[in-house]
Amino acid sequence: MINFLSFLVLIISITIHEFCHALAADRLGDPTPRSLGRLTLNPLAHADPIGTIFLPLLSVFTGFPTIGWAKPVVIDPYNFKNPKKDEIIVSVAGPAGNILLALFASLLLKFLGVQSVLLYLLVLINISLAVFNLLPIPPLDGSKIFLNLLPEEKSVQWQEAFDRYGFILLIVLVFLPVGGSSIFQIILSPIIAFALKLLT
Repeated sequence: MINFLSFLVLIISITIHEFCHALAADRLGDPTPRSLGRLTLNPLAHADPIGTIFLPLLSVFTGFPTIGWAKPVVIDPYNFKNPKKDEIIVSVAGPAGNILLALFASLLLKFLGVQSVLLYLLVLINISLAVFNLLPIPPLDGSKIFLNLLPEEKSVQWQEAFDRYGFILLIVLVFLPVGGSSIFQIILSPIIAFALKLLT
């Protein structure tokens, strides 16, 4: 039952995440997400067959931890008035949407006296998604923020390194076991625990 609720919450959370990217890009002058049908809260528009359907459902039936992702929202920075600044805003918008959803669920838990596994999962999964996506590793949102904060020459150098090694680095950080945990878990767990303590 918990795994099925986690699956539902993950679908809601990644849909909000991608919708916020699309909304920010649209408001900043890029019609690309709207033209591709991504300016919607319909989960099907954002679904990735593996990351949104197969892996989360696998966790429902196997008991493995829930993991998943959606199709990334495609944007064209050349449509922005201030490409570097506006791409940062678009990149931040997804995690910000998750944080707002977590805050809303935490308010219901704290101030309305509602005790709900669903609400707790909304806080946990959305905080986890926000923190995870802000890490400066491609293809996560944090890498786009990082690159756009750099001077042009440095940005090009880092982009080349990301293109060459980014996927390998992501796989190592997520799956390489270190003391029974992954490197990502070691990095993220204290941050997520601190956020949960504040919110629940």
